[in-house]
Amino acid sequence: MQPAIFKNRIDAGEKLAKRLSWLKQDRLKEEERRQQSIVILAIPRGGVIIGDVIASEFDAKLDVVVSRKIGAPNNPELAIGAVMPDGSYFINQEIVNMLNIPQEYIQIQAYEQVREIDRRLMSYRGSKGYDNKFEDKIVVLVDDGIATGATMLASAQWIKNKQHCKKLVIAVPVAPREILDDLNQVADDEIIVLHSPLSFEAVGQFYQDFSQVSDNEVKEIIKKYRI
Repeated sequence: MQPAIFKNRIDAGEKLAKRLSWLKQDRLKEEERRQQSIVILAIPRGGVIIGDVIASEFDAKLDVVVSRKIGAPNNPELAIGAVMPDGSYFINQEIVNMLNIPQEYIQIQAYEQVREIDRRLMSYRGSKGYDNKFEDKIVVLVDDGIATGATMLASAQWIKNKQHCKKLVIAVPVAPREILDDLNQVADDEIIVLHSPLSFEAVGQFYQDFSQVSDNEVKEIIKKYRI
């Protein structure tokens, strides 16, 4: 059995912050810091704990991005893609072709997931829109770990393709080794994965404490960063 690497999400966030120390160094001009050009973008719920630690360390803004996976017919746990807040979706075409999944099914599932995304965005941040919030910003996309990669890959593609950020950094404590190539293809700016084991069952196995994070915890954290 794989031993735990992190005490909890705060410990993981602190370790990630150390690897992101260049955000305080000469690579980032003082003028850019004053203009608050860094945004920590967290995937709820667990990623918000990680994001809060990093945002506090670098005096950056914290926001959330909600994506929802599209499950395969008769096997909802198998992610065939993920949906983003604007309704766009990103599909694993290899799985779709292998299972011969019709486009109509994908569109119906995407529509249903958008409604849940809207609900969560309103609950967490009080708004569904981003209004070019990340344009020309350095965006650090974080989560407490990656399992299948569906939501992280979709979020990264959405930021790169739709939000026009200046630089995208993906930072996670743990991810399976086989997902790293996919991450590199989406975010060619910088990727930080503290631990990438060959044997991977679930994100929680790498934490001593992987307690569930509540919606109220997310809302209280995000409230601190609202402009």
